[in-house]
Amino acid sequence: MARIVMQPSGKSVDCTSGDTVLMALEKAGYALPNNCRAGACGECKVKVLSGQFDQGMVLDMALSQDERRHGYGLMCMAKPISDELVIEWGTEDARPKLFPPRENVTCVVVDKRLIAARVMEIRLRPVGQPIRYWPGQYLTIGDAQNGIPARAYSIANAPRPDGEIVLQVARADDGRTSVWLHDTVQIGGVVKVSGAYGTFIGDPSVDTPVLCLAAGTGLAPILALAEAALRRGYRKPVTLVISARTLDDVYGLGMLVWWRTKHRNFDFKITLTREQHPDHLNGRLDRVLPMLFPDLSKHSVFVAGSPAFVETCVATAQSLKAQAAMTHTEGFFCQDVVQDDASSASG
Repeated sequence: MARIVMQPSGKSVDCTSGDTVLMALEKAGYALPNNCRAGACGECKVKVLSGQFDQGMVLDMALSQDERRHGYGLMCMAKPISDELVIEWGTEDARPKLFPPRENVTCVVVDKRLIAARVMEIRLRPVGQPIRYWPGQYLTIGDAQNGIPARAYSIANAPRPDGEIVLQVARADDGRTSVWLHDTVQIGGVVKVSGAYGTFIGDPSVDTPVLCLAAGTGLAPILALAEAALRRGYRKPVTLVISARTLDDVYGLGMLVWWRTKHRNFDFKITLTREQHPDHLNGRLDRVLPMLFPDLSKHSVFVAGSPAFVETCVATAQSLKAQAAMTHTEGFFCQDVVQDDASSASG
């Protein structure tokens, strides 16, 4: 097994024998830009600072002889042949690159269950190749032939080998798509999805404490981001604060408790706006947050929920010195969700 070291960050990942550098980075959650994965496009070109590697068969148009002499290689084909391979891939370049979205991907509904009073969890598996996506992105789903408009729903899980995708759909009585997903779509049914879309994704090279704020089904992309971070061994503190009207509106508690038990750096808190509970906080996030985090200047902040909720949280975080460049938001402008005070500024 070889070690891949990224400079100037100094971060490293293990590379199993037979894996390319790109495969090793992706398994560890790093998003090296790539496209063809066959040595033809040149998008995964980086400079190798030290160490030896087998470049494999690549096209000269993707990697010129002059570039090879200067130490560049295509990581989609490069396999380390020394114990350590040091590549020049800094923080800026470590930011995820979006995968090209796909349209009308056939998926089978493999499970469906109500997880909260008005939230249905739907599990989909693609019939063909899995959809490539970054945690925090969303899909669109609908049925144009039957007059069901396509609506956007965030993916609630990190990528998995079997390609399974989890959606958490809040029922909106005047939302044709959410009602269709709740009442008509059944286990074993076939649906078409498109995606993935969106830029609510973190920079895997960042190494800071993380604060996630979620309301309503804004929890879905947050769950995907947290799962991916914990899976790859993120070591800095990760805290999730969920805002809801009542405890009945909160879902995913079992998984969150399991994460907290398994990962010492993970914690979550719930604040309720319409009831008191001895085990949870009470009040809007703009009132609760200053008590929990008086200084957010060193944190990466992720906020997901209705536009009003996001706006309030961002303003509050900025008042606590959160940096704009380290604040990421997902406002559900187009998602077919319930816009009540569980996912609004009163959350």
